Amino acid sequence: MDALTASLKIAASGLGAQSERLRVVSENLANAQSTGNFPGADPYQRKTVSFVSELDRLSGGSLVEVGAIDRDRSAFPLEFQPGNIAADENGYVKLPNVNVLIEMADMTEANRSYEANLQVIRQARDLISMTIDLMRTP
Repeated sequence: MDALTASLKIAASGLGAQSERLRVVSENLANAQSTGNFPGADPYQRKTVSFVSELDRLSGGSLVEVGAIDRDRSAFPLEFQPGNIAADENGYVKLPNVNVLIEMADMTEANRSYEANLQVIRQARDLISMTIDLMRTP
């Protein structure tokens, strides 16, 4: 496999991984205020993404893949809301363990990584096109 094709494959694996990361971050943000449906119920639990590097024997490069999507085991913050349907007998509601600032930072990082991989694909495509054009020229 030539270097340009290998770079396309590596960048494509990065696009897929960052796309999944963006999906998980979006889900976390969408549920940042989702409490339980009955008194004392646990709210939405933040999800985390971990990546693994996998050797592509054909290209000799390392591809990135989503290793696992886990749940954040940190404690749920409590807030006094006696009128809420999810409030326990003391009037406290468990809130999701989602920190919007952390999620926004994670989204920004994932978006930048996605854009960087997309740029690699564009440049490799341009180089392949230029190579084909050079081969056509007598």
